[in-house]
Amino acid sequence: MPKNKIISAIDIGSSKTAVLIAQCRDDEMSAKIHVIGAASSKTKGVRKGQIVNIEEAVECITQAVEAAERMAGYNLSHSWVSVGGSHISSQNSHGVVAVSHPQGEITVEDARRVLEAARAVSLPGSSEIIHVLPRQFTVDNQEGVKDPSGMTGVRLEVDTHIITGSSPVIRNLTKCIGEIGCGVDGLVFTGLASGEAVLSDTEKELGVILIDIGGGTMSMAIYVEGGLSFSSVLPVGAINVTKDLAAGLRISLESAETLKLFMSKDKTKEDEVDVSKLNLPEELKTISKKTLVEGIVRPRLNEMFQLISAEIKRSNLAGLTPSGVVITGGGALTVGLIDSAKRILGMPVRIGAPTDISGLIDEIEHPSF
Repeated sequence: MPKNKIISAIDIGSSKTAVLIAQCRDDEMSAKIHVIGAASSKTKGVRKGQIVNIEEAVECITQAVEAAERMAGYNLSHSWVSVGGSHISSQNSHGVVAVSHPQGEITVEDARRVLEAARAVSLPGSSEIIHVLPRQFTVDNQEGVKDPSGMTGVRLEVDTHIITGSSPVIRNLTKCIGEIGCGVDGLVFTGLASGEAVLSDTEKELGVILIDIGGGTMSMAIYVEGGLSFSSVLPVGAINVTKDLAAGLRISLESAETLKLFMSKDKTKEDEVDVSKLNLPEELKTISKKTLVEGIVRPRLNEMFQLISAEIKRSNLAGLTPSGVVITGGGALTVGLIDSAKRILGMPVRIGAPTDISGLIDEIEHPSF
């Protein structure tokens, strides 16, 4: 039996840096991904998904990587790295080529050439392409082909979704990973990675909107007919809710974060909530849940979903997503979030967590991973 391939991923977010080490299994009976090491550390030196202090960022990446390595008993030499932040932009492109052997079958090389043709788009000087994702192929006017290999035809076309990012930001990111002695296997857009983790094939085929709410940014991905058709990153995130709580209750950011996490787990119906057991330095004893949720948290959530609603309109894909909205990321657990999303977006909403994984999954079967 072949040895299981080991893969790893590093996600440098605005609030936490997460590292995952896993085995890829070919066994049909078990989950494809078997997690053998997982760790996270509090991020420093990153603002809104972009690195602002390389030294601090390297320190927190090292901390998370070492903890994951100890758990897995494996040294990380190369890893996949997620990339996010408001520098990310996307566009759709079309490529056409003549099939190299018109009498024969379309080969993998033909598919590669047509994707290369679709890459020929004009980009700003400081941008580079992160992904070229095929949405559908067309073979001699036959649309909707997912994989043209082995088909017969003369003309091959492809509709692609191209995700681009700022070259300086990407270079800073790869430099930080290089500083810890780790090679970069490739970069993955956070919205695409979240979509692979939490969406089902049926949802992607029907059409679905994925929103990954991180600490400082929200990544958004819209799937139509199985392919990623629109992606975007908005520079607001869960930290904005924390800041509003800190300002509204006149407490520190740390206390506001503790309170926000406590409220997301609190399922009691009473309005008066006892928070004395949190031992906040400001010595808060009780708070009114209604004041907190409807007065402070909900207005900010409404504003965030109005920004998302504007992005959905900009994508021109509003009526093509009957599966509704799937929300993931650490901010998905914010109290009152589902109500706000349903009211503003007018679609079915569910919280997404990673599926089809095995191993050390207690820590990571959670929207924040």
